[in-house]
Amino acid sequence: MVPTDGSDSSTAAVERGVSNAKPHAATVHFLHVIDAGTEMAASGSIAPELTETLDQEASEILETASRKADEVDVAAEQVVLEGVPHEVIAEYSTDNEVDLIVMGASGRSGIKDHLLGSSTDRVIRSVDTSVLVARP
Repeated sequence: MVPTDGSDSSTAAVERGVSNAKPHAATVHFLHVIDAGTEMAASGSIAPELTETLDQEASEILETASRKADEVDVAAEQVVLEGVPHEVIAEYSTDNEVDLIVMGASGRSGIKDHLLGSSTDRVIRSVDTSVLVARP
């Protein structure tokens, strides 16, 4: 499984995940988590527009990742879920019996990661699945 947010780090994870899947004829699950906190922070008339924008961004990110898999004939699935990213990633990996999670070293959330700990760090601490950290 490769959680991706379109950042440089997650792009490196997409490439590493695809290259690891190829020799094993494995299917890569590309997962994009729409952070529930982002949607909940919007209110009034902007909320529907924000939801539409986040859904469109998720589709574009996942399509880009899937093209990388298609280029080398690796099977891929695209999944968009909402929630707290590290919690959704952990739950998805358990529910789908994921063998390996490939994540970028850091994502888009910037300063928040330095104050609270990155999603990657939180996933590493909360799953039994092996996690490979890819750097751009």
